Amino acid sequence: MISHFPHFLALGSLFVAAASFGADVPKPKPVPAVEAVDHLLLGVSDLEAGMKWFEEKTGVRPAAGGSHPGRGTRNALVSLGGRHYLEIIAPDPAQAGVVNELAASLKKLTGPRLVTWAAASPNLEATLSRFDAAKVVHSPALPGSRKRLDGRELAWRTVGVESEFGEMIPFFIDWGTTPHPSADAPAGARLVALTFRHPKPEALTAELSRLGIAAEVTTADQPGLSAKLETPRGPITLD
Repeated sequence: MISHFPHFLALGSLFVAAASFGADVPKPKPVPAVEAVDHLLLGVSDLEAGMKWFEEKTGVRPAAGGSHPGRGTRNALVSLGGRHYLEIIAPDPAQAGVVNELAASLKKLTGPRLVTWAAASPNLEATLSRFDAAKVVHSPALPGSRKRLDGRELAWRTVGVESEFGEMIPFFIDWGTTPHPSADAPAGARLVALTFRHPKPEALTAELSRLGIAAEVTTADQPGLSAKLETPRGPITLD
């Protein structure tokens, strides 16, 4: 996956939809961040090295996912239990000539790093209606797809949110009729917590709540995102 990533969305035009549904759109009760997760994106500069690192830390071997044509990246996947998964994303050597902001930033990484996350949206139209009612600035619903190594095509739609909080804010994804990637990704790891840190914790908490997400945000000099996983080799934290 790649077309949904915030760095890519920043290159497109973002807008606030003109329609306002007001009282017609009920305000949802915020969902705990760990439950809202569709998938986490762990950035690495080299996919094979990133897969090896994860296997050594957890005892779970990620499965190669596929390439993102025209985006300069490729990935590997691991189930995190339920409808949650980890996407290890890296530059694609076969697309060395592709100019892409995300691929360029991944090449500079000196170690695995959580670069952003995706929130599940089983009904993207309802999500957009709520955003419009709350005057959330967002992209249109963007289609995306890629072929797995076995030739099966995955398709999805995503919506990005414009926010001062950058990677702390998820993009929202709807898989439609496509089987969720967690269903056959290598199992064994489980996501148990997703926490945030920021110089303005109250403001970030409020922004996530506005998007329907209840989050634990602590005060820190620099923004950060942490995911705690239970694995066959014990708990690990991805930052």
